[in-house]
Amino acid sequence: MIIGIPQSRAFKWSYRAYVTLFFIYLALPLATVCAFAFNDSVFPSLPWEGFTWDWFFGTEAPYIGVFHESPILRSLVTSGVVAFWVSVLAVFVGTCNAFLFVRHEFRGKAILYVLMLLPLIIPGIILGISILVFSSSVANFLEDATGLWFDGLRPGLILVVLGQFSFITTFATLVISARLQKFDPSLEEAALNLGATHWGAVREVTLPFLYPAMAAAGVVAVLMSFENFNTTLMLVGSDAPLTITMYDRLKLGSTPVLNAVSLLLIVVSALLGLVSLLLQKRKD
Repeated sequence: MIIGIPQSRAFKWSYRAYVTLFFIYLALPLATVCAFAFNDSVFPSLPWEGFTWDWFFGTEAPYIGVFHESPILRSLVTSGVVAFWVSVLAVFVGTCNAFLFVRHEFRGKAILYVLMLLPLIIPGIILGISILVFSSSVANFLEDATGLWFDGLRPGLILVVLGQFSFITTFATLVISARLQKFDPSLEEAALNLGATHWGAVREVTLPFLYPAMAAAGVVAVLMSFENFNTTLMLVGSDAPLTITMYDRLKLGSTPVLNAVSLLLIVVSALLGLVSLLLQKRKD
């Protein structure tokens, strides 16, 4: 709705009804998933059999809660390890990219910038297949040439981290670049006039200015890593992250345990999203 243009009462009520229905459409599936995490039934569906915490804390079959499901807990730890390394690499490389694209002019800069944005356009499953084919080809070549076994280039956690890093870095670069563009270069010049080295000026003046954006980019990287499925599916090995474990469970039939896991993920994602908003507010 464009506020500056006069609107009829009927149009205003229609617009409000549309917005309300839109948010109900978004929230209702999530609310349904959350509700059935507390249903005292082995099936995540109606009828409602009563309220229970067993799908979180239960210890006896078939009511084994998520906190006593070893495969899910292992996959949760695996997702945490992957998300940590992806966020660290994405923030580091994203910061370097931000300095490269904001501070420097060079031949081919526009082409390089477009190449950085390509992972946002390419479907995740295509990106995963491409990385898998390339890494397998390199591994086969090196193994034939040296007789050694290159586990890091085979499906596994290293390849999952590299696959997620390949496109999440783009988001980190965009977030940090937007912050760096607002920086006043004269502050660095003042530090240089006071005797600081170039690296000292960047470390003491520029990087503290970028910390809120770097933290926000790290939160975004963690969230994107946790929820990623398409790229991870093509690169996963024996240690499956949470999304892959939930998918394998779902193929055998949905249970309220998956609803409980989904509820926990929704809560954690909401908290991390709130942290990101607070960091963005601090950044502004």
